[in-house]
Amino acid sequence: MISERFNVYCWEATCLRHHPLPTVQYDVLTPRLAARLWSELDPLSPGGDRSPVPGARSSLEPHMNGAMAASSHRIKLGPLVAAIDQGTSSTRFLVFNAKTAELLSHHQVEIKQSFPKEGWVEEDPKEILNSVLECMERTCEKLTQLNIDISNIKAIGVTNQRETTLVWDKETGEPLYNAIVWLDLRTQSTVERLINKTPGRNKNHLKHKTGLPISTYFSAVKLRWLMDNVDEVREAVVSHRAMFGTVDSWLIWCLTGGKSGGVHCTDVTNASRTMLFNIHTLEWDPELCKYFGIPMEILPRVRSSSEIYGLMKSGALSGIPISGCLGDQSAALVGQMCFQDGQAKNTYGTGCFLLRNTGPKPVMSDHGLLTTVAYKLGRDTPACYALEGSVAIAGAVVRWLQDNLGIIGSSEELEKLAASVGTSYGCYFVPAFSGLYAPYWEPSARGIICGLTQFTNKSHLAFSALEAVCFQTREILDAMNQDSGIPLTQLQVDGGMTSNRLLMQLQADILCIPVVKPSMPETTALGAAMAAGSAEGVSVWSLKPEDLSAVTSEKFEPQINPEESELRYARWKKAVQKSMNWETTEPAGNGNGETSIFCSIPLGFFIMGSMLMLVGARYLAGPH
Repeated sequence: MISERFNVYCWEATCLRHHPLPTVQYDVLTPRLAARLWSELDPLSPGGDRSPVPGARSSLEPHMNGAMAASSHRIKLGPLVAAIDQGTSSTRFLVFNAKTAELLSHHQVEIKQSFPKEGWVEEDPKEILNSVLECMERTCEKLTQLNIDISNIKAIGVTNQRETTLVWDKETGEPLYNAIVWLDLRTQSTVERLINKTPGRNKNHLKHKTGLPISTYFSAVKLRWLMDNVDEVREAVVSHRAMFGTVDSWLIWCLTGGKSGGVHCTDVTNASRTMLFNIHTLEWDPELCKYFGIPMEILPRVRSSSEIYGLMKSGALSGIPISGCLGDQSAALVGQMCFQDGQAKNTYGTGCFLLRNTGPKPVMSDHGLLTTVAYKLGRDTPACYALEGSVAIAGAVVRWLQDNLGIIGSSEELEKLAASVGTSYGCYFVPAFSGLYAPYWEPSARGIICGLTQFTNKSHLAFSALEAVCFQTREILDAMNQDSGIPLTQLQVDGGMTSNRLLMQLQADILCIPVVKPSMPETTALGAAMAAGSAEGVSVWSLKPEDLSAVTSEKFEPQINPEESELRYARWKKAVQKSMNWETTEPAGNGNGETSIFCSIPLGFFIMGSMLMLVGARYLAGPH
């Protein structure tokens, strides 16, 4: 709490230099802090900043006098904009100052994932909603404790994990099944069945309309699975009670009233990840819906990424418009201010996602990348498109090492372990837990660790896990450079894993170009806030280039020679080939559709067994 207060006071000090003084009420400061702020800002005070601050004494004096006397009023910081950031592993609610893009306060809640069967990943829609409500409530409490007036929150944006699929009953408001998470693999047989009915068994058969290959990744195949396998979903569809949506649709519907008039909508960025959306017409496509056998009546209305969708109907923020919506990777592109053709960013979260702005025309990839809608910032503005490289497992490998193998206790420990050896010692890790995404789109791949010797230990494994994230990024960056014909000269990065400095240095070394990390890492939430604040009818956040706040950043330069980088990358590519074709869609069964326990060995047991055999062999060999 002290650190948050200090951040606010630091922000106030900055604000005084660049913004009108009357927007800030300084009578909430303690006498000591008021005196300190006066010392730092008064150009005439001993030790004060000698740069001129026009009118500083005459404008500040009454506020400072008030600070000595009372602290009963709320700080008036000008318009604020909030963002719901609902990710795969956690939910956050963040509040920004619309004039400076300053993050004022936030709260975060972890989300539980369930794994009912191998390859299945689910989340509870009610837990997702409740986590949002909790984060909103707690953040408002923190702002109140900081004496910041929450009535200054003028808009709310939503950004979300994409492709995750939900179906609910519009009459009861109840989810009809758990949310099927984007990296879930249960639809592999559905995908193969769909591909088999295309001319030439072509997984890119729909790419000319969708920009996407037919894959387990996207929402249409998950929705098809729900309709085929869940009685409640099938019955609700038949009786016209079903509503389909990605996480953004579920949240906006619930927050704007739910079964009592909730708004059933999505934005173009989320719609473009369903395989039911024509990225050229920017509408649901009847032919695509017919291909997947999905009735169009259950789909949400598609809106732009920046407009008022509806008003909050309950809680402390009741009546505030929800006016921004972007899938998380598009939100990060906006938050990194990649508004020009050719600008790109890479986000390191549960997965890893590299997006490059291609301007107002979609560019189709010849090298395994996706073509997606980047954003549409207003009803009457044109859409911008992006090339995207998607990696399923990035930050998820840290959780796997922690929860499944138990060789680390935290992400910080992973960095320390890896740094202690500074090399993988020839160990290569391909974390294809959900198959391989871009540029391969190979669902049969599975995770492998190769190049093990008696010398290999958990520190080398930790290093190889970080390298795996970097190698996967290198693969999609190479594909993107080939598609665009103009190689990136530096990579802008964001996301939780960017706090790992060793990872960032490894990334620069493996890419052989600088990696640039913004000092404010919450770019995904910032992008949603920018979209919400700039919406027509809100208009408290300007997206004009001259009004955008400058972003401070840290740059990581390559530190190894290109030859070494190429050698390590070539070995990684060899390991990737060995990970292919491990899984089929027709496993041996036990008669009831369940896979026999003897059909496969979970990867964690395999690795632990391998390590135990290595240790045993070392002892059996005796002293040398």
